[in-house]
Amino acid sequence: MSSVAAAKPQGPRDFASVQALARPDMEAVDQLIRTRLASDVVLINQISAHIVGGGGKRLRPMLHLLAARAAGYAGKDHVQLAATIEFIHTATLLHDDVVDESDLRRGRRTANALWGNAASVLVGDFLYSRSFQLMVELERMRVMQILADTTNAIAEGEVLQLLNIGNADVDEAAYLRVIERKTAVLFGAATRLGAVLAGLPPAQEEALFRYGMDLGHAFQIADDLLDYVSDADTLGKNIGDDLAEGKPTLPLIYAIERSSPEQAASLRRALESGGLDSLDNIVAAIRDSGALERTRDRALAYADSARASLSLLPPSTARDALETLALYSVDRSH
Repeated sequence: MSSVAAAKPQGPRDFASVQALARPDMEAVDQLIRTRLASDVVLINQISAHIVGGGGKRLRPMLHLLAARAAGYAGKDHVQLAATIEFIHTATLLHDDVVDESDLRRGRRTANALWGNAASVLVGDFLYSRSFQLMVELERMRVMQILADTTNAIAEGEVLQLLNIGNADVDEAAYLRVIERKTAVLFGAATRLGAVLAGLPPAQEEALFRYGMDLGHAFQIADDLLDYVSDADTLGKNIGDDLAEGKPTLPLIYAIERSSPEQAASLRRALESGGLDSLDNIVAAIRDSGALERTRDRALAYADSARASLSLLPPSTARDALETLALYSVDRSH
């Protein structure tokens, strides 16, 4: 049995209890987000209100808050940085939905489906620029460098993913390069910045960064797995969306590697054509190949690695919460 499944942290033991621990700080973050989203441009306010009302776990800002507390930080700047991180993430979602032509996110219509692509892209740009206003106000060059490098890497990840669309020859290494930039780097920045605020020594800062990077990998791999095993009501998006968009994610990559020549050819055609007409057969072929179990094991390995990095930090309730998030990253339904 994986150590992720076997050894439970001593503090908060489920996602709800982690949220409860972070709630006072998260309430301050939510208030700051609402205040700083305000604009005298009506459309920006409309789209912003739709995004804020869309729910979501706010995992990335919560990660930063918990990392800062686990690092021993006792100030207030982590609230502003958490809001900055959420603005960057939300901007990427707006742009993602346009590129992917998505019409559903978290069970609600996407902004591009309601207001059009142009408005979504431009409001995404507004959120990016607002995030940089927030980080500049902190007047910490190291913080600005980390977040500037992170947003640049995210853009690279988006372009890499675009280049891979419909490409059945994408292998695991190429897939991991995409999710490292597209997802993991913001997780890593969120946790590293907690260490930076607290002034931790380099080894502990690097440990928190590695935790965030590994957690981001685990989270995204598990997310890609859910696209083939969950349902629309639970997942909050259409099942098979990744296949329909021609995204070669790990379950499909593993299935193509392990399937019979006939099944592999069928899977390749489905990816190249976005063939949802045979989705049931595709999911059956992926399941028969053992790709789902292999994908989950890969996510678990990253979650294990994330938890191991935390051993360099002193024991605390916040550190226990970070351990629980490693468990949650894989064992979740949405």
